[in-house]
Amino acid sequence: MSPVTPAKPLSERPARKLRGRPRLQKLRVLAALILREMSTQYGKSWGGYFWAVGEPAASVLLLAVIFGYALQSPPLGDSFAVFYATGIIPFFLFNAVATSVSLAVQQNKGLLSYPVVTALDTVIARFVMEVLTYVTVSVILFPILIWLDNAVVNLNLMPAVIGMLMAAVLGLGVGCINAVTFSFFPTWRNVWSVLRRPLFILSGILFTFNMVPGILRDWLWFNPLIHAIGQMRMGFYHSYDGAYISWAFVFGLSLTLFVIGAYLLRRHEGAMTER
Repeated sequence: MSPVTPAKPLSERPARKLRGRPRLQKLRVLAALILREMSTQYGKSWGGYFWAVGEPAASVLLLAVIFGYALQSPPLGDSFAVFYATGIIPFFLFNAVATSVSLAVQQNKGLLSYPVVTALDTVIARFVMEVLTYVTVSVILFPILIWLDNAVVNLNLMPAVIGMLMAAVLGLGVGCINAVTFSFFPTWRNVWSVLRRPLFILSGILFTFNMVPGILRDWLWFNPLIHAIGQMRMGFYHSYDGAYISWAFVFGLSLTLFVIGAYLLRRHEGAMTER
C-alpha cells in the first residue's frame, strides 16, 4: 500500500482560477464586489439598500422644504425645492463617490489578497454602487418635489444625465487621487475634509453662475462642480443660459485625475495593502 500524501495547507495551495474569458471574469468580479459592498454597507441596517436611497432622498427633501420657506423666490422656475434639488443632488453624488472611492482600498485590504481582485476593481465597484444609488434617488425625488410644489419644468433628460455624469466622473477622479494620498499621507484626509466644506457655498447650489458678479465669476469658473450643476439645471429649465459650461474642462480634468490615480493604484497596490 502506497503511503498517503498529506494535503497541503490552504495557504500553500494555488489560487483557484475563474473560468471563462478574461472580460467575462472581470465583469463577474465587479458584479460580486458591487453586491458585496451593498450587503456590507447596508445589509445590517434596517431596510437595507432602501435606507441607502431613502436617507439622502429624505435629507434633500427636508432641506429643500426648509430653504423653500425661507427663500420664496428661486433664481430659476417657480419652485425653490426643485431648484435646490437640481444643485444638491449632483453635489451629493460627487461627494459620495469621492468619499467612497477614496476609502475603497483601505476598507478592502482583505479582498486584495485574492489574485483576481485588484485595487482598481474595488474603486470601480464603489463608483458604480454610488452612481446607482443617486440615480435611484433622483428618479424617486424629482417627481415628488414637482408634484408637491405643482412646479412647471421643461424636462430634458439628456442634459440632466450629462450633469450627473460630470459630477460622478469628477468624484471618481478625485477619489482615486485621494485613495493613494490618504494611504501615504494620512494628514491629507484632515486637510481634504477642511477644503471640501466651502464647496457647498462655491458650487452654485443656492444661486446660478450668472448671478455672480465680475471677477468672482471668473474664479468660480474653475470650480468643475459649477459646470456639473449648471448642466443639470439645463435639463430642467429651458431658458437657463449655460454658455459658460465646458464639457472639455470637466471631463478632461476628471479623466486626467482618474488616469493618474489608477496608475498610482496599480503601481503602489502592494505598499498600500501593507500600510
